[in-house]
Amino acid sequence: MERLPETGLRAIEGALNARGLRFAIVVSRFNAFITERLLLSAIDGLVRSGADREDIELMRVPGSFEIPLAARTLAETRKYHAIICLGCLLRGDTAHYDVIVNEVTRGIGQSAQETGVPHAFGVLTCENLEQAIDRAGLKMGNKGLEAALAAVEMASLASGIRRPASGVRKAGSGRQLSAAGKQQIPRFARNEKSKKKTKRK
Repeated sequence: MERLPETGLRAIEGALNARGLRFAIVVSRFNAFITERLLLSAIDGLVRSGADREDIELMRVPGSFEIPLAARTLAETRKYHAIICLGCLLRGDTAHYDVIVNEVTRGIGQSAQETGVPHAFGVLTCENLEQAIDRAGLKMGNKGLEAALAAVEMASLASGIRRPASGVRKAGSGRQLSAAGKQQIPRFARNEKSKKKTKRK
């Protein structure tokens, strides 16, 4: 991992510690020659980071186009700290590749943003099979492992941010109204105490 320059500021960041966290992996069966290698490395990365195999759920889908819906369905259960999306798209002779790549990328990103559950993008988008092989464990490392480590770090980060500090009231727990909220309630119904001016002696 690249060493970052010192900034002198305290950074909020996750740890590569998956102990006690739950993960779901969505993997495409299409181009299984590649995706199964991504899957094995992703599982290995989670386990080496401290995750229990019983805390890893696996969902298989027909192709990469189906990954966003499956990921969204899993994220909405609120059972998982992160979702790992694995697939492989190879460019063909038609525009089909571009359409699928855009939809898969948009769908996974939208699912993560709208559910608040981190999604790791491990869908290969390659020009040919040779590039895919290189990214599934040959010359370019394994993108399944990289996606798993990203999921662990983001799950750790999200868990830390969501945990309220002691003595800090959670948002929405009080009965105070915002200025906009007060304007919507008639003055006679606000139950506000009138402030009396005190005379200086």
